[in-house]
Amino acid sequence: MNLFDKVSEDIKKAMLARDKVRLEALRGAKKEFLEAKTAKGANGELSDENAVKIIIKMVKQRKESARIYNENNRPELADNELAEAAVLEEYLPRQLSAEELDAELRDIIAETGASSAKDMGKVMGAATKRLAGRAEGRAISEAVKRLLA
Repeated sequence: MNLFDKVSEDIKKAMLARDKVRLEALRGAKKEFLEAKTAKGANGELSDENAVKIIIKMVKQRKESARIYNENNRPELADNELAEAAVLEEYLPRQLSAEELDAELRDIIAETGASSAKDMGKVMGAATKRLAGRAEGRAISEAVKRLLA
């Protein structure tokens, strides 16, 4: 079952369970999936890889919204955004631990032949492709800087 079908099934389950937060998060995801499927050049197809990218974007948006709500003393709205982000994160691949991330990045650094901070762009390009969905861009960037220093 691909990610689109899984989200569709889980929407039905959330409706039956009357789980409002889960239902809203999943409906938002399905809306984004449908827009991606019908976008120009998509041919009515949505790969799991693209679906994961969409979910990553949605999680980032929710976390950023929660941060802004907290800054403006609206914790009830921030809590809702964080709850939706948590629901969406369930559909992402398992996130790498710090040790696993360092190990992967050491391999990438060895493959690219990087030796100093000047080679960071080369390493980041390869790392973001290989680790997409399994590690946050900011975490990758910080680890690459630390390893190349």
